[in-house]
Amino acid sequence: MKADQLGVPVSSKSIQGIVDRKAEIDLVFDATSAEDHFRHAKVFAELGMLAIDLTPARVGKMCVPAVNLEDCLATGNVNMVSCGGQASIPIAFAIAQANPKIDYIETVSSIASRSAGPATRINLDEYLDTTEEGIASFSRCEHAKAILNLNPAQPCVHMQTTILAGIKNPDVEKTRAAVATMVKKLQEYVPGYQMILAPMVENNRLAVMVRVEGRGDYLPTYAGNLDIINCAAIAMAEAYARKMGETGRKETR
Repeated sequence: MKADQLGVPVSSKSIQGIVDRKAEIDLVFDATSAEDHFRHAKVFAELGMLAIDLTPARVGKMCVPAVNLEDCLATGNVNMVSCGGQASIPIAFAIAQANPKIDYIETVSSIASRSAGPATRINLDEYLDTTEEGIASFSRCEHAKAILNLNPAQPCVHMQTTILAGIKNPDVEKTRAAVATMVKKLQEYVPGYQMILAPMVENNRLAVMVRVEGRGDYLPTYAGNLDIINCAAIAMAEAYARKMGETGRKETR
């Protein structure tokens, strides 16, 4: 087993394995399912562990590192929204910075069917609800919609996300500058994040398109949807570790 080879303790006891080693653990990544995390969150809170939630459970504060990383360092449960949220929310945020009012915003993500595991499939409703809430919150737009397509094509397609925004008289040049800056910020922790269509107006909507290519170090390169949320979670964990190193104590409440 890879974990054994790396000297990482493993357990077949699910969350009980974490409880049994509580003295050794400050931070937990929960990549189970939304339903499971509702139960796990209470245990992590009782144990005083920071929970970085990779499910769309929406228990804790939504975190998109390129946008609000620092704001999440003093909370005990951090929600990484969804893969589609991590890909689209930074762009939605940049669009909102460049335009005073967004009437409607929509994100459409297409991922390889083979990169969508059992937890993704049973959490589709939660995925859509959480992604929509995240987009609406970070873009300050009341009307938001999220769509996810599981593409069975062979060879497998890379994750691709289109963000569409209904804006009266959008400032395209200002939006392009804001989006370009945001893409560079994202690439600091998600190297495979690429803008493949710069902001443009089509059918009275502002459109931006991005693609995420995985690093291919363990997962296939087409599984950019898994890479982006993992990279976001790691960015959060590293920032938390730096904060603990500076203060010498836990900052979560």
